[in-house]
Amino acid sequence: MVRLTASERGAVSFALRFERDERFAAEASGDQLTFHGQLPAGEGHEGMCYYGRVKVMPRGGTLTAVNDGLTVTGADEVLLLVSLATDFAGLPESEPLADYDAGDPALKTAALLEGLPDYKTLLKEHAARYGEMFHRVSLTLPRNVNSTLPTDRRLAAFVADRTDADLANLYMQFGRYLLISSTRPGGLPPNLQGLWAPQIQTPWNSDYHLNINLQMNHWGTETLNLPELHHPLFDYTASLIAPGSRTARIYYGSEGWTTHILGNVWGFTSPGEHPSWGATNTSGAWLCQHLWEHHAFAPDTDWLRTVYPVMRGAARFFEDILVEDPRTGWLVTAPTTSPENTYVTPGGERVSVSPGSTMDDQIIRELFTNTVAAARLLGIDTEWSADLEALASRLKPTTVGRHGQVMEWPFDWDEAEPHHRHVSQLYGLYPGAELTWGRTPELMDAARVTLERRGDDSTGWSMAWKIAFWARLHDGTRAWKLFGNLLRPAAVGGAIRYSGSGGGTYPALFSAHPPMQIDGNFGGSAAVGEMLMQSHEGFIRLLAAVPPEWSEGRVSGMRARGGFTVGFEWSDGKVTRAEIEATHDGPLVLQHNPASELLRREMKKGERVALKF
Repeated sequence: MVRLTASERGAVSFALRFERDERFAAEASGDQLTFHGQLPAGEGHEGMCYYGRVKVMPRGGTLTAVNDGLTVTGADEVLLLVSLATDFAGLPESEPLADYDAGDPALKTAALLEGLPDYKTLLKEHAARYGEMFHRVSLTLPRNVNSTLPTDRRLAAFVADRTDADLANLYMQFGRYLLISSTRPGGLPPNLQGLWAPQIQTPWNSDYHLNINLQMNHWGTETLNLPELHHPLFDYTASLIAPGSRTARIYYGSEGWTTHILGNVWGFTSPGEHPSWGATNTSGAWLCQHLWEHHAFAPDTDWLRTVYPVMRGAARFFEDILVEDPRTGWLVTAPTTSPENTYVTPGGERVSVSPGSTMDDQIIRELFTNTVAAARLLGIDTEWSADLEALASRLKPTTVGRHGQVMEWPFDWDEAEPHHRHVSQLYGLYPGAELTWGRTPELMDAARVTLERRGDDSTGWSMAWKIAFWARLHDGTRAWKLFGNLLRPAAVGGAIRYSGSGGGTYPALFSAHPPMQIDGNFGGSAAVGEMLMQSHEGFIRLLAAVPPEWSEGRVSGMRARGGFTVGFEWSDGKVTRAEIEATHDGPLVLQHNPASELLRREMKKGERVALKF
């Protein structure tokens, strides 16, 4: 709904029409303007149909329909009711939205306009539905004189003055807004541009990239308290089982299911067209991490039982395809890649494909570990899960190379692009949890060396990932520096800059890849959460990686693994109080400040505790 008003009566006049570059027709009649068309499709298939209509409701003035447009003259106020639909039937395994079902999009758009309440009532209902999700999390950080500037000027000022810490709050909340605006349970997960792609031929076809980008879009769902918006990704993952099983059987002769780097809503699971990036087959395993993470934040064996077959099928695939590398004795995937990097052979050749990249090892080890844990919680598959655990022990461990870095491939080859945007060998640092200061300090040191060698500059989503890396290393100062890189203005002198190693951030806060790619927003938003609080090490760590610029503040509504909602305040870089609510029965283990003793207590569902320090 769009409401157009003016400061004087009779001052609202305009012409309204639709434009599309191809495959559409428009008609105007009475108080409505409609447009419709059918998209192209593969051979032997009919393309998706779409339909849209706008109902124009003026107060005063004159409304005229002429050919393919409507004209309003001299109105006091005008309401535009915009209704859009397609005949896309939804993913095979998803539940349709209550107010949206497959069928004739023309009928659907007409039905959506019937029986609507008045503007004020609809606005109130909309604000309530949106606000219930958005206002779950609140963050307050220090502000300075730049904090009240318009966003474009605020970004420009942040280049030289990083004391506007509240910009991190704005960016975090903007990411939550984008996710709320992009998806709902029963819908589709957000793609590379979210809803914000004006082109017909969009960058990368606005598809799902499954070697980090789609997953990054959902990194903030749990910690930043939007768990129901994780479910469209779960539905999408489940929709890949049937086509992914065919791909596993035809390409690999394997049981289970798999998918590769490219994905879409039509069930594409085959390798990409070039082996340098298309051979990566751990995308399905990575998607399964999100299933386990959802359970970790909200332990529920009933829900886990429904998704366990998805995890089991992904593990079965790798159980079949892993082979022993005769040079090392470790089990590896072959062929595979380390997305989307290349290495230099001893003979000086640049090569993409290898056996057993480090990221593959980490993802498969995580999948096997989580699947075994799920089987034990459910009391099923006892013998098979024991076999799976034995296989996990034969995967190549994460290894330190001659430069002190985490090795990216099975051998200590040098990268052809040392500053490559992907840092896939650190998957186990984030979003995984294999690398921690408590369990693997030598690998944490190697991760730091890896990041130093990669450099701080990159494309938008890569800088967001690096912020999360430095947060997991508990280096708030470096994370804040990278946050500044992520937010560097992509508009210089009024012109949008697409050149260089990365675009930074556009004036409206969209992340530049370049061009615009929304995963940078979602990843940066989640990284702010990682700087504030972490819970992947078996306990909740407050102020995990805050820079000096965040010397004081307060946050509420964050979620932690184990089933807790957490809020806390801090001053002079130290937590002064915390409030924690248990959403499930279980032990609370809390570290309120760096190096402080762990606080332990048993909690019951619904119990709240207020702590002062």
